[in-house]
Amino acid sequence: MQFGIFTIADITPDPLTGKVPTENERLQNMIEQGRLAEQVGLDVFALGEHHNPPFVTSSPTTTLAYLGAQTEKIILSTATTLITTNDPVKIAEDYAMLQHLTGGRVDLVMGRGNTGPVYPWFGQDIRKGIEIAIENYDLLRRLWTEDVVDWEGQFRTPLQQFTATPRPLDGVAPFVWHGSIRSPQIAEQAAYYGDGFLHNNIFWPMSHTKQMVQLYRERYEHYGHGKAHQAYVGLGGQAFMRRNSQDAVTEFRPYFDNAPVYGGGPSMEDFTAQTPLTVGSPEQVVERYLTMADNVGDYQRQMFLMDHAGLPQKTVLEQIELLGTEVVPVLRKELEARKPADVPEAPTHALRVAAAEAENGSFDDAYKFETGDNWTGLRAEDAKGQH
Repeated sequence: MQFGIFTIADITPDPLTGKVPTENERLQNMIEQGRLAEQVGLDVFALGEHHNPPFVTSSPTTTLAYLGAQTEKIILSTATTLITTNDPVKIAEDYAMLQHLTGGRVDLVMGRGNTGPVYPWFGQDIRKGIEIAIENYDLLRRLWTEDVVDWEGQFRTPLQQFTATPRPLDGVAPFVWHGSIRSPQIAEQAAYYGDGFLHNNIFWPMSHTKQMVQLYRERYEHYGHGKAHQAYVGLGGQAFMRRNSQDAVTEFRPYFDNAPVYGGGPSMEDFTAQTPLTVGSPEQVVERYLTMADNVGDYQRQMFLMDHAGLPQKTVLEQIELLGTEVVPVLRKELEARKPADVPEAPTHALRVAAAEAENGSFDDAYKFETGDNWTGLRAEDAKGQH
């Protein structure tokens, strides 16, 4: 099972000091968090995508590439890649490029985001969000799996004899998780392709999460990818820890009460009772997260949000160290022990390359000149005899 942290890179004032980090400080802090995550044994670092203040995550590939150059093992992921407002051609090229530069340590969470105005900013209609997500992802898959693509759809200009470059590393595209909190159509889409489904349930009761994951699992089996319990599931999470649980409650309360996403809403006690947020000792976090599989089945990825609500960097780094050294080792051992043998491991590039080679033989990575000619729109063999 994979464990990791994700950030939405919000710029939020510290309610105790009033300090507001600069954009540069926030970006540098994220990189430091990613490096530490690898050092303490976490598997994944993920970055959200937003194009509006107070967030500084408008270019995930740039940030992940920079972090990739400073790490060796950790998987670099997105917490959301906006499949609706990014051009599928650019996604195909950017993330294949990131694959090559990081030795395959890349996957994505496809989503529509939670900021309505982003649609017109990028020339799209929010009322068509689901339709755009479905069409764009279908094109993205073709760009990654077919060397030459002819395509025509509703929401972008047609493609003729187009080859996205570079081609995916080892002939295997990045693994895709489809992220959705409330849209059964996206759970259906994930199941249709046999991709992963990540329910980032940090604001939702487990009863809702259970329903969405169950739908995805049932449809995964319906489409013939395996048994329902073998589908790829990921969850979100939140925690704030101190050795003494009451110290954690006292320290985190002003951050909870003043956070833009919490402040003025339910009490911290009500929120922790209804959602995965756990405020207490590392042992309490372990106890809480051991129950998640009781609701959704054995799953492959558990992510934690650790750096929100204006928490100072020193505190965030302490939280990541506690997560990696005291919480995750116990969760990993206990959850692996209960996992049935036929439930697949969390996807990695190496595992997926091995599966592809077992099915299709070794991949030939020689450069193919007889692919689409992106200067003229013609393939080399079509141009022969025309000069």
